Amino acid sequence: MNQNQKVQNPETNVPKNPQMNERDFVNDMLAMEKYMTDAYCTALNEASCQHLYQDVMALFTESQDCQRHMYNLMFKNGWYGIEAADQQKLQQSYQQFSGYSNQLPYMN
Repeated sequence: MNQNQKVQNPETNVPKNPQMNERDFVNDMLAMEKYMTDAYCTALNEASCQHLYQDVMALFTESQDCQRHMYNLMFKNGWYGIEAADQQKLQQSYQQFSGYSNQLPYMN
């Protein structure tokens, strides 16, 4: 597969002017949700009691679901593209790391 091939839907046109358009608003919300899920991860790692952990986990899940919704919306409208994976590189990485499973305590 071509190394720089993009996977992307046709772009939904939005007005290109100094004012924020629909794409700008969704992109801003996506960035905010990514920031929030990162912050919630830190809070989860440092939560000192189970009740606090559960409350933060509920907020994290809600924020993560919202982030995924924003990503799907942007991808559907062609505002977010991803690079196609090179199958040969994937196979090489798989072969390189497949022998490491015996070093992981939870894989035994």
